[in-house]
Amino acid sequence: MSAPAPSKRPRTGEAPEPPPIPTNAIVQFFDPEGNASGTQLDVPTSITRAQLESLLNQMQENEEIQPYSFSIHDNSVEVHNSLADAYTELAKQGASVSSETVMKITFHPLAVFKVRAVTRCTSSLQGHTEAVLCCAFSPDGSMLATGSGDTTVRLWDLNTETPLHVCKGHKNWVLVVSWAPDAATVASAGMDKEIRCWNPRKGTAVGTVLKGHSQPVTCLAWQPLHLVKERNDGVTPVPKLASGSKDYSVRVWDVAVGTCLFSLSSHTQAVTSVVWSGEGGEEGGEAEEGMVMSGSRDRLVKVWNPQNGKMTKDLKGHAHWVNSLALNTAFVLRTGSFAPDKKDSSSAVGKQSFAEMKKAAAERYRECVRVCGGERLLSCSDDFTMFLWKPSESRQPVGRLTGHQKIVNHVAFSPDGRWMASASFDKSVRIWDGRTGKLVCALRGHVGEVYQLAWSADSRLLVSASKDSTVKVWDISRRKLREDLPGHADEVFAVDWAPDGQRVASGSKDRLLKIWRH
Repeated sequence: MSAPAPSKRPRTGEAPEPPPIPTNAIVQFFDPEGNASGTQLDVPTSITRAQLESLLNQMQENEEIQPYSFSIHDNSVEVHNSLADAYTELAKQGASVSSETVMKITFHPLAVFKVRAVTRCTSSLQGHTEAVLCCAFSPDGSMLATGSGDTTVRLWDLNTETPLHVCKGHKNWVLVVSWAPDAATVASAGMDKEIRCWNPRKGTAVGTVLKGHSQPVTCLAWQPLHLVKERNDGVTPVPKLASGSKDYSVRVWDVAVGTCLFSLSSHTQAVTSVVWSGEGGEEGGEAEEGMVMSGSRDRLVKVWNPQNGKMTKDLKGHAHWVNSLALNTAFVLRTGSFAPDKKDSSSAVGKQSFAEMKKAAAERYRECVRVCGGERLLSCSDDFTMFLWKPSESRQPVGRLTGHQKIVNHVAFSPDGRWMASASFDKSVRIWDGRTGKLVCALRGHVGEVYQLAWSADSRLLVSASKDSTVKVWDISRRKLREDLPGHADEVFAVDWAPDGQRVASGSKDRLLKIWRH
């Protein structure tokens, strides 16, 4: 009996051959806002990323070479090596590629300096006798503040990676430490319901203890430097401070005098997060001192005017507790006048007058808003979702971000505002488009809940801290794990990346503070 004739039909399950990549392409550059730059060009698809960068710099007549990243197809595919490689990746996604249609190449200006991934632990710093619950670098990256379950705040000198001061006064766990953007003051708060301010150079208490909250204080936010009013008597002004508490209220404090200016009390559950927006600043304007935004377990995000203590907006959408808020301007607000790419200049803390610092901070803020296309707020919740808002424009969200399978604990914008990162108890970190809220990728590698995130100053790398006792560094453009940093003996509660890019700090239940460097 003869064998049956071979079937003429292709076997099911075999993927069709991807179409060949054209040798040439008609391309046009577009800025992040979607505005065309220059004319359409006919280029070989073998053109490299470096050649695209050179071409764009020529077209824009930049005096100094500006580094860029490039993406195609609505930012879904990054150009890493060559346009041909990006086309291949696009074809894998099922998109058609033709030499006849114009390929839109979106360019994104990158930080001129580059932060290197941290790869090793250079110091394991002992001192705290209970879990390290929070850590924060100073605006210029030269010092670090930590808070612990042992009731102390500790200050560390990062040039020598040694202890500098132990600040005693709190009577219970210190849950949050926060640097004023002029680096002249560190504030701390926690379970004892009190807020204390410290002189970081001397390690001594500044002013009076800020008392008024009737429950633990969970979050702090300083007034942005460019919104601080200068005084006529020659005394250096001190930024105001906002605090959120489990007593359902947000308070705004005059730190210099030690008084509470306003108690903002329309939340009906514990306040979990507070941020101070930089928008406003017009003399005599409605938002002359910016906006304070608070997230609460009552599922609401509220926007307040810190000048009169009135609520201006309710942002509704979440179905469960709001855990964390993030602004796309957070990095420039945090660092004030200190620019990481001008480390050796007069931008260093202490070398400028207050007026000079305020002017530099205002310029950096305006440039950030221009590049980002306006100030945006991101909120995350126990309902597994996040919402992206433009609070100055609308009560309606820009988008609802879904994908996490468990509660979202922490969110952070990249310094350039291009990306958003979220840390979840589903053990994943997710990256989202900072303008549209579209999911970019899920980063998997942790085997425990992810607690906290921090971005590198150049927005190219992200670090995460987890219950699994590790710290991990992620490469954003390649969308994968860059460095796995084990070493802690227990859960890692806190992580921060120095604004100058030099160091990462992590604080753990094992009572150790670890410093990581390249």
